[in-house]
Amino acid sequence: SKNMVRKKDALKTLCFRNRAIADYLRSNGYEEAYSTFKKEAELDMNEELDKKYAGLLEKKWTSVIRLQKKVMELESKLNEAKEEMTHGGPVSQKRDPKEWIPRPPERYALSGHRAPVTRVIFHPVFSVMVTASEDATIKVWDYEAGDFERTLKGHTDSVQDISFDQTGKLLASCSADMSIKLWDFQGFECIRTMHGHDHNVSSVAIMPNGDHIVSASRDKTIKVWEVATGYCVKTFTGHREWVRMVRPNQDGSLIASCSNDQTVRVWVVASKECKAELREHEHVVECIAWAPDSAHPTILEATGSESKKSGKPGPFLLSGSRDKTIKMWDVSIGMCLMTLVGHDNWVRGLLFHPGGRFIVSCADDKTIRIWDYKNKRCMKTLCAHEHFVTSLDFHKTAPYVVTGSVDQTVKVWECR
Repeated sequence: SKNMVRKKDALKTLCFRNRAIADYLRSNGYEEAYSTFKKEAELDMNEELDKKYAGLLEKKWTSVIRLQKKVMELESKLNEAKEEMTHGGPVSQKRDPKEWIPRPPERYALSGHRAPVTRVIFHPVFSVMVTASEDATIKVWDYEAGDFERTLKGHTDSVQDISFDQTGKLLASCSADMSIKLWDFQGFECIRTMHGHDHNVSSVAIMPNGDHIVSASRDKTIKVWEVATGYCVKTFTGHREWVRMVRPNQDGSLIASCSNDQTVRVWVVASKECKAELREHEHVVECIAWAPDSAHPTILEATGSESKKSGKPGPFLLSGSRDKTIKMWDVSIGMCLMTLVGHDNWVRGLLFHPGGRFIVSCADDKTIRIWDYKNKRCMKTLCAHEHFVTSLDFHKTAPYVVTGSVDQTVKVWECR
């Protein structure tokens, strides 16, 4: 019976084809050929059938041409993908995680803040990130699911910076309301508020040992606070204008700061002495970042920095400025090792890629840029937001980058 069905289908197809050909011959005026073909194919054409087959052959041809074009497009896409595979492009899973970089488009664009986002950071342990905003709130989000989790309220003016301790149990925040707050990140309660700065507190960081907090303010000072008591135990003075950012190095023995006075300073925490004053920027210095150990081999290769006789190189520091440049410094000799030029507006955030081979930055030109600093070139530019990109963070172990913007959104980018 299967054979019967097959034969029936074949006959149907043949009859169909013949009628379409007959219609084509007649409608194009090949009368003689039409009548010969009709006779030989034993067709009985009538009005009803004619309508059914009118223009059918041409329709088939045009659809064949359309499909052929589609096939060609898909083939060329496939070849591109194969090319990328062999040359280690975005689709290649062979890429070393040390070289993963954020890929457009973003995985999530999260709305909720009602004013510009000022800072974005990943939690060191859980799959959450925290954002600060000029709307005076701090928000917690799950970056894997793209879900909003909660809001921490308490500040009465723009929240300028946030920082976790290494365990992720404590969160510090600072604000234009001149206070610093410490939050228990397990119960989401504010456990302490510290007063002492006389102006907008622009930056805060929990020291690596977890028992002190360092802050920087528009009052031109840097202060160190005791977590246990909330007391201010040290004040560093020397900057001549607003101190924009402060960051401790990995062991907490040094802190770096940058200011509207166009300088970057490095301080010895124990003695409060200013170890280096780095002046080469031509405008406000917005942001700084210490080089992790993972970056040392590439830095030494790139700069041919003479390794100090006593072992460990560096320390090395990055700075980003309103002069649109990023500079790398060898703090031990107070020298600028390189300047990265490419952003078209103020540089607002920067950090080393966890793998150490790249630098990632964000700016008021609305982009994120990935720099292959060994060759002093910008290797990728991502148009990230509709407005200035104020902050970014790169997860230490998971393949994610987060950015925040004046457009009030937070974006999560997957890396590969």
